[in-house]
Amino acid sequence: MTIRATVIGVGHYLPDRIVENAEFEKTLDTSDEWIRSRSGIERRHFAAEGQTTSDLGTRAAQAALADAGIAADDIDAIVLATSTADLTFPSAATMIQTNLGMTRGFAFDVQAVCAGFAYALANANALIVSGQANRVLVIGAETFSRLMDWTDRATCVLFGDGAGALVLEAQTGTGTNEDRGILATDLNSDGRYKDILYVDGGVSTHSTGHLRMQGKEVFRHAVEKLASTANASMAKIGMTADEIDWIVPHQANIRIINGTAKKLGLPLDKVVVTVQDHGNTSAASIPLALSVGKERGQIKPGDMVVTEAIGGGLAWGSVILRW
Repeated sequence: MTIRATVIGVGHYLPDRIVENAEFEKTLDTSDEWIRSRSGIERRHFAAEGQTTSDLGTRAAQAALADAGIAADDIDAIVLATSTADLTFPSAATMIQTNLGMTRGFAFDVQAVCAGFAYALANANALIVSGQANRVLVIGAETFSRLMDWTDRATCVLFGDGAGALVLEAQTGTGTNEDRGILATDLNSDGRYKDILYVDGGVSTHSTGHLRMQGKEVFRHAVEKLASTANASMAKIGMTADEIDWIVPHQANIRIINGTAKKLGLPLDKVVVTVQDHGNTSAASIPLALSVGKERGQIKPGDMVVTEAIGGGLAWGSVILRW
């Protein structure tokens, strides 16, 4: 008997405000065509004034719980992936716990920027496989609009706000790749590349900071490292690319998405793409795409799904699961 962390519910939430590319033409030397051609992004959502990351995460969590048909107190733990927590402390996860009316269990944040959801899934999987939890709510939520330098056209047009969530439950399997649930994970980081993607402020530097990025360097690392981590996860379970039903990548840039699929030898019709509507929502992008992919009728029970992401750190990782 093998314990698998199996998806039993999924949901997402996007703020009401939709920002089309044309809106940036009013304040920046840019255009809809320029943004689309370089990123594939057409629009994104921005949180309202006073709307926080925990607010977004709560709404996504409620949707996932409803999809699973369970109540908040049926959850043993919450793992939230975010780089834009409401406060320095306590964790935004504990705020979501309170918002859900969850009076038992435990909650904590994971910070690995855009790779955060892969890290959160790996942690949730470990909690379930080790027996520390039976059901875990895994959330990715971000308000990256609060980190933008609105004079930097190379970065401020790329990011958006949103949240997505999965409910994982311990289920028994046969120990083969035919099991539903998480089958493999692969996590990596290399702090030598900090300066190509970071926020130039923080608590110990006594400043708020804005996101800074060397786009060409990020692109160069992204395609190679995303393909590498996906291959590493597949190798752990003896799986080949032709067994993949869907890749659900971090939605950063359509050129990175296309480049990674090509490096893996997979057609684009096996890739769930939402970047055009959401922009880069950092740790929220994979659960958002999983939820939208299910909603569209793309991802179905029994499908083999590979997720992979890279973010500041650099940190990158992948998770393979059977839906």
